[in-house]
Formats: sequence, C-alpha cells, structure tokens
Amino acid sequence: MCETQQIATETFASLTEAYGDATLLKTMVFKWHKAFKEGRENVEDGPHSGKPISSTNDQNVEVVRVVVAKDRRLSVMMIAEETGLDKNAVHGILTDHLHMQKICAKVVLKILSVEQKVNWLEICQDLLGRLKIEPDFLDKVITGAESQVFDYNPETKRQSVEWHTKSSTRLKKARMSSSRVKTMIVVFSTAVSLCTKNLYLQDKQLITPSTKISWNDFENRSSESE
Repeated sequence: MCETQQIATETFASLTEAYGDATLLKTMVFKWHKAFKEGRENVEDGPHSGKPISSTNDQNVEVVRVVVAKDRRLSVMMIAEETGLDKNAVHGILTDHLHMQKICAKVVLKILSVEQKVNWLEICQDLLGRLKIEPDFLDKVITGAESQVFDYNPETKRQSVEWHTKSSTRLKKARMSSSRVKTMIVVFSTAVSLCTKNLYLQDKQLITPSTKISWNDFENRSSESE
C-alpha cells in the first residue's frame, strides 16, 4: 500500500474495509506505515534492549563456559551482564549443563612450598626405612597436646527433663552462663604410655608432673577422680 503513495489515513481505511474488526489499532497502522515508507521490508522484530535472552542452547552454554573459565569468581549476575543472557538461564547453564557449583577455598594452617614438600617426603621415607629395621621405633616417639576446657558447663534445658504428671508443678531453673574460668590440660605421651600429665588453672599448677604410667592406669585414675 505504501508503494501506491497512500497516506496513513488511506491505508488505515483500506485495512478496515478488508479486515473489519480484526484491523490493527490506528496508532499501530500509522507506525507501520511510517516504517515501510522509510524503507523497512519485513515485520520481524529488530535487535533492541530489554529482557535478556533466556535460551539455553549449545551456543549459550559454550559462551558461559568461556566466561567462567576466564574468571571463576564471577557472580551469576555478572555473567548475565557480560553474556546478555537472563540470570536464571545462566544459573541453569552453570548447574544443569556445566555441572558447576561455587566452592569456598579450603583454609589450611600453612601452604607448603615445593622444597618443604620434598623435605617431608624424605623424612617419611627415612621413618619407613627405620621401621623396617626397628619395628617398635614409633613406640618411643613422644608427642604432646594441650587443650583448654571450661571449669564447669551449666546444665542444659534438655538435661533437666524429668517425668511428671499433668497435676505436678513444673520445675524452674535459673539461667546460667558457661564458666569464665578455663583449665588447661597438657599431656605428653608415647604410643604405649603417658609420660607427663599437667593440669593448670589460673596460672597455678594443680597437679604435679606424673611419673611414667600406662594408658590403662591413666584412664583408671581419671575415672576415680571423677
């Protein structure tokens, strides 16, 4: 119709005559009339800003994989902004197609250097060699450990549970906090016996270093003291 040099009003009238109530609104007819006058030749939508692409085809999966490979700390929103995909589509691609999840770094006391790892390996090999010559060698190795514990722990609400009838009075207990005083236990031992056992409370040694005793004797003494 535009090729016949009709004006927009004439085009709308012609469409109304042909399609009746199914005709587009007048404003839409005027919009498309102007577009065709300016040289447009199809009615397909052109590229425009708006809702991102939500397709999860093979091409988009590969795009997301490349972006994540460059920087694995990117958030889903950042990947969506960089690729132009919808954030829900990005999340689906990461979890369902690439089978990926965000994992925090494991915190360790110290990361060993290559030289330190080699040194540790040599020490372990030496120990294994000595064990072949002297099978009871590790029984003579003394190890130490220390631990701080509260002087007392208050009874929990769960620990105070008792059986009662409906007519009996419900017990009450005052709220208590954990002890502010801590006791330090320091132990040195071998694989077969306890060398020393020290107990410290507020910078005062309560138990003097014990003589060399077996673990069985130590456990028996501990149970008796309790």
